[in-house]
Amino acid sequence: MATINTLNQIRSSLENHLGKTILLSADKGRKQIVTKKGVLEKVYPSIFVVRLDNEPSGFLRVSYSYSDLLTSTVKLKVYKKNNLSIT
Repeated sequence: MATINTLNQIRSSLENHLGKTILLSADKGRKQIVTKKGVLEKVYPSIFVVRLDNEPSGFLRVSYSYSDLLTSTVKLKVYKKNNLSIT
């Protein structure tokens, strides 16, 4: 079971990437993986918010919990200038 310290470490790691462009891959179940590009907008005590770029579905923002990152339901890759860097 994840401890509060582990989730706090994930949150503080995300706080270092606020405002950066990220590539988000989310497992929606039944072998459906959604990949989106956006900007890490806000970090809250229980969730983080990503503002999506040019999204035709109409969703401007998505939010996920830190436990989604811990369980690999959601994976993030941070863009550093022109290249992707895995975090």
